Amino acid sequence: MALIVQKYGGTSVGSVERIQSVANRVKNTVSQGNTVVVVVSAMGKTTDGLVGLAKQISSEPCRREMDMLLSTGEQVSIALMSMALQEIGQPAISLTGAQVGIVTESEHGRARILEIKTDRLQRHLTDGKVVVVAGFQGISDGDELEITTLGRGGSDTSAVALAAALGADFCEIYTDVPGILTTDPRLVPEARLMTEITCDEMLELASLGAKVLHPRAVEIAKNFGVPLVVKSSWTDDPGTWVTSPTPKPRSLQGLELTKAVDSVEFDGDQAKVALLRVPDRPGIAARLFGEIARQQVDVDLIIQSIHEGNSNDIAFTVMNNALSKAEAVAAAIAPVLRGQPGNLEEAEVIVEKGAAKIAIAGAGIIGRPGIAAKMFATLAEAGINIEMISTSEVKVSCVIDETDGARAIEVLQSAFDVEYNPRPEKVSEKDVAVRGVAIDNNQAQVAIRHVPDRPGMAAILFSALADRGISVDMIIQSQRCRVVGGIPTRDIAFTLPQAEANNARNVLLELSESIGPIEVIVNNDVAKVSIVGSGMIGQPGVAARFFEALAKDSINILMIATSEIKISCVVTKEDGVKALKAAHSAFGLAGEEKVEVPA
Repeated sequence: MALIVQKYGGTSVGSVERIQSVANRVKNTVSQGNTVVVVVSAMGKTTDGLVGLAKQISSEPCRREMDMLLSTGEQVSIALMSMALQEIGQPAISLTGAQVGIVTESEHGRARILEIKTDRLQRHLTDGKVVVVAGFQGISDGDELEITTLGRGGSDTSAVALAAALGADFCEIYTDVPGILTTDPRLVPEARLMTEITCDEMLELASLGAKVLHPRAVEIAKNFGVPLVVKSSWTDDPGTWVTSPTPKPRSLQGLELTKAVDSVEFDGDQAKVALLRVPDRPGIAARLFGEIARQQVDVDLIIQSIHEGNSNDIAFTVMNNALSKAEAVAAAIAPVLRGQPGNLEEAEVIVEKGAAKIAIAGAGIIGRPGIAAKMFATLAEAGINIEMISTSEVKVSCVIDETDGARAIEVLQSAFDVEYNPRPEKVSEKDVAVRGVAIDNNQAQVAIRHVPDRPGMAAILFSALADRGISVDMIIQSQRCRVVGGIPTRDIAFTLPQAEANNARNVLLELSESIGPIEVIVNNDVAKVSIVGSGMIGQPGVAARFFEALAKDSINILMIATSEIKISCVVTKEDGVKALKAAHSAFGLAGEEKVEVPA
């Protein structure tokens, strides 16, 4: 007998007939000897309708009253679901988030779960009842007992948190698609169903706009080792399992307030190769990394910053034992690039030995402003200069001088109160190079020109953004150094949600009084296309295939950032979907049958 938490989304309970169908599915699960907790969302478009009503009353409704209003949608669903179960002879009881003991922060509209008091829930389960829980909501800690909501994807979060608190055998997420697909089937009808995916891969894809699972739910699953499976509400197909390594023991107190960073990772014995002033046109990255792949050189970090005039810079790191091959390839390509149309300056190759990569990793990095800034500030306070920066949803990596490695590990361990891990290895031989492809069309690119080239500048910039609650995504520090007013400067670029772009620009411009005259450029006409897969580690040529696929479709790459399991390219918004399709095809991710997706 298993203890199972099942979550059903709004489309799954969108009508009386669908509620009755779900009730039959739940009863069938119980009849197989299982104990079941059901978490449901509001019916269909109920939440949208409630938001619409509020907007008719007030253009900026009070967040507390919005929580009072929106929480009613799930209460309708749980009552009807409990009635449907009772009608077919299955004992059941409905409980709101407050009644089931989901205790949250006092933050209306986006509260995080502090703990779940499961005593009442356990009593009902012991009595043989199915407990039907309202997702998306809880009750605030303290004396006020305010109704709170968890924000977008809150029902996923409720379900996985309940599974963690109960020690459930697994959590089933039922939705309107058959599982997790290699990409968005609305954009690429040939998208294929995955049988499994790791939590880290899912975190990357979820944060890039894959809406099947919310990142907060995946974070809880990873932190507490909750096995997840995503299935269709309409079939009995097996769906997609979301897996993670056995986690370290952690307290259920402060359930969603666990450490954002799990470990510090260090990888020494590296070298940095940079090509400066390469032509800013399609195919350059493909040519460079295609030849590097043919030499069987495994590249680690890759960054391409914003263009300057008709050129930009590309830099990458390799292990020292592969440096001679990488340097030879770059040196051979540079003269060819010098003769390209529009390249008014000569391409230059810079090689720096004695580099190392220091990184912080953790499921909680995503969506928490200030984590990267804290890392940068910690290194700056220790007098450690950052030579390269590359970020992802679950990791922030910096290239530093190898002689600073021991001190960097020590200060970051202290700052984040975590352990040190050596260079990450492949999780298993089953890992594929690329598991899925995603696009985010809601990003903006921000470039900060003429940032003084001295330790601590990245910390100042990103701390200021974090203090205003602004979350940034990709962060790239250029390799080219220019002297402005007698001061060496570099450019730093990053991406962030479009809605926060102008606010970020204003925050950065305020800093010009203290750090010197900087220029801030915002570009909203961008899309971020990413490939994700745990098997990229130790497989040369993955980046080259990605870049070559884009080059074949004449798609110019505006920025590049990588981690061990993700490669992201910023392109123009016009090229976004074309780039997504090109990458999906290049890695053979298409399925034999079209996946049906409800409109």
